[in-house]
Order: sequence, then C-alpha cells, then structure tokens
Amino acid sequence: MTDPSRLVLLITGATSGFGAAAARRFAHAGARVIGVGRRADRLAALRDELGECFLPLAVDVRDRAAVEAALDGLASPWSEIDVLVNNAGLALGLGPAWEADLEDWDVMIATNVSALAFMTRRVLPGMVARGRGHVVNLSSAAATRPYPGGNAYGGTKAFVSQFSDNLRADLLGHPIRVTCIEPGLCETEFSLVRFKGDPERAAAPYRGVQALSADDVAETIWWAVTLPAHVNVNRMEVMPVMQTFGPLPVYRG
Repeated sequence: MTDPSRLVLLITGATSGFGAAAARRFAHAGARVIGVGRRADRLAALRDELGECFLPLAVDVRDRAAVEAALDGLASPWSEIDVLVNNAGLALGLGPAWEADLEDWDVMIATNVSALAFMTRRVLPGMVARGRGHVVNLSSAAATRPYPGGNAYGGTKAFVSQFSDNLRADLLGHPIRVTCIEPGLCETEFSLVRFKGDPERAAAPYRGVQALSADDVAETIWWAVTLPAHVNVNRMEVMPVMQTFGPLPVYRG
C-alpha cells in the first residue's frame, strides 16, 4: 500500500465538505496537507486542529495570480506535491436553462472547469519531473446522469470526468495516477450554496434519506490514493443506498 505518512497533498476547497474531511483523514495518518480555500478563518481552525502537518493557503482558486504566488512560495518538502485533490466546486441555482442567471453559470464554469484545469496544469509538471504523483478530481454523478435544473452544473462536471480520462491518456508511460470520483446525493454545504443560503430549500433534498457524508467521500479518496502505486482507479461513482436510477421520462402532452 502507498504510505500516507510520506505524502504531500494539496486539497482545494479545504474549508468544508469533502475537502475538510479529506484533510483530516490524511493528516491524522501523518500526511502533510496543504489546504486551499477562500475562508481564512476556517483554514486557521483546521491548522489549530491538525497542527504542523496542515499548511493553510487562503486563496481563491479562480485567481490565477494569487494561486501562482502561493504555490511559488512553497518551500521543500511542501513544494513536492504528491497528490492533488481538485475538490473546489459548486452548484448555483436549480432553474431551467432559459431562466438561469448567467452570472451563476460564469461562476460555476470558472470554479469547476477553469480553476480545476489551471491547478492541474500548474502542479502536474512537478509530478512528471519527479516521476510520481496522483491527481484526484471530484466530479459528480451529474456528469453522466442529467436532471432538470442541472444544466450548466452537469456540463461542468462532465468536463471534469472527461478531462480526467484524457489526463490518463496523456500520462501513458509516466507513473502518475488519475482518479475521478463522482458522488451522488451527499449532505454537506452543497445545497446551502446552491440555494444561496436558503435553509428550507437546502434541507429539502435530504429529508427522509440517509445521504452520503463528507467523511464517506473522503474515504473513497483515501482508498484510491493509498492503493499500491501500480493500481489506478480511473473513475468511481458512489451513491447512498436509497438513491438509484429511474426510467427516462416521456412527455405525452
């Protein structure tokens, strides 16, 4: 198995949800974890909780200049990133495409697509030069299973899944792994962000069902990363037991 205590991870979106849970999972096993996020107070709290094995970087992943400056400022061994977890992402709104707020679409594309691609391009050359590494991209079941109102969000996650497959193709001959994880219904701050702080609308998707937790998804990241170095998990879709597939709808009006 891959020894987590020898790894340096960079996790985006580390201030909540999957990112914070993954930071705790790996830090508790002795890994060095660089946590990237916009909310400096939450990163500071994680630093207090996890200690010297956690390095907070309070930057917005959409700000390329800030990301470049933060990563350029990393000293060894923090600069030798073994695992990049591209977790930062969000959904905004659930209306039909013709009523969508274009600014919401812009934010989703900038965060879920452009920032993820930039972060990968920034970190991957070091992995290739060192001859080791693992890129873990957080996609969604929405990448392949559309639903009403998913429009731009599902499109951004389809990019993440396809981008991951193409990274694998590019990396043939290099000992670098790429994993795409596609969670289904998971109870985090996701809905609260999607519905812009409306607690009633945010709670509705989780009523009457035990959804996945952030810790559940962090465990899938842990499993993929700590497998022997010659084993690559290409893509993993994970859902709660009480979520499954339905028939294709047919409008008969």
